Amino acid sequence: MKKGANKLNKIKVAMGQEYALRLSDSPFFLVVDYKGMSVGQFTDLRKRLRDAGAEAHVVKSTVFRTVATTAGLENVGEGLFGQVAVVTGQKDVASAAKAVKTFNKDTQKGVLLFGYIDGARTDVATLNILADLPPLDELRATLLRTIQAPATKLVGTLAAPGQQLARVIKAHVDKES
Repeated sequence: MKKGANKLNKIKVAMGQEYALRLSDSPFFLVVDYKGMSVGQFTDLRKRLRDAGAEAHVVKSTVFRTVATTAGLENVGEGLFGQVAVVTGQKDVASAAKAVKTFNKDTQKGVLLFGYIDGARTDVATLNILADLPPLDELRATLLRTIQAPATKLVGTLAAPGQQLARVIKAHVDKES
């Protein structure tokens, strides 16, 4: 019996190390209460998150607390019991939060509990605001248009005297011909 328990402990340690690596490599993570979800619903949530550049893993809250402490995040798991789903990713936290929020709206399951963005705890209200933002590419395009608009006007203003001079010269040439 001791040999089997030893093997199980090694597996738990390896899983804990994998979770710690995942948390430290991700610029954000979201903690989601997944109680009451069917396997099909959790698979659907994972698909939505994958489309958003994120992934979800079920973790026992005791393991999660230990891993979070190892990763340098204090008081992360306070108040958590049982198992939770932890969402991590390398891309946009807003897209991941939007995927969870939309899933919750569609199924009434998968409630966001809290998140961490760049090492700072983030509450649900802030995550919901992030989820309501347009996608990152759309925000970048809007910013680029905003930056380019004055430059376009400046180029038009600088080019106008030259264009007017060219029209005057052309009119003079046409008149003499």
